[in-house]
Amino acid sequence: MDQEKFGNFIKEIRKNNHLTQKDLADKYGVTYQAVSKWENGKNMPDIALIKQISQDFNVDLADMFEGEYRINKKNKNINWWLLSIVMLVCIAIMLVIILIKDNTGDDFEFKRLTTGCDDFNIAGSIAYNQNKSSIYISHVDYCGGNDFTKYKKIECTLYESHENTEVKISSCNFENDSLIDLENYLKGVQINVDNYASVCKDNYEDSNLYLLINATDENNKITSYKIPLIFEENCKEA
Repeated sequence: MDQEKFGNFIKEIRKNNHLTQKDLADKYGVTYQAVSKWENGKNMPDIALIKQISQDFNVDLADMFEGEYRINKKNKNINWWLLSIVMLVCIAIMLVIILIKDNTGDDFEFKRLTTGCDDFNIAGSIAYNQNKSSIYISHVDYCGGNDFTKYKKIECTLYESHENTEVKISSCNFENDSLIDLENYLKGVQINVDNYASVCKDNYEDSNLYLLINATDENNKITSYKIPLIFEENCKEA
């Protein structure tokens, strides 16, 4: 993220809403000096406050991170679906940065986390250095188009495979009196693993991670999907 662009964008939002730096500071319980540092690109609000500003002023969160309005609304010919996936990946990476940032001064490397499975689209990232690695999956989309079953229970589990051993990393499950189809269930799935491994694993050239989805219908029939995950090249800043 370009902090200078972000700061100019905050200033633009403030001025468009006829607010002084003190007005904005009072609104969010900070000092006007803090607002001044945001606008000068010297500091940034935390992620929770960025989200709140986005909601309060009806500004897309992706635009906040980019530091500009990305889309000319008069141009309707843009592939919105592809753009959304790209922005979700970049937002996910920025969230990982905020989640794992500490005072050690260590630099993190980043790679995109996606899938080679044709029936699913996944947007996520892995951040790592020699001391720590973290995983963030922000978006799982079923695009197979053939599973319209309503399920009473869905289990989504992230595994790591080690030869003949399967290690459970994280999970997110659904079980309710109401029924839900796979596509709508996955819209709410997010996975965050802040301490994935204690050391860097060969710069994560290869992945032995996979998502396992077990969906149980009203007749207790279980449908399973095993989704292999792969690491792609680092996400570059625009």
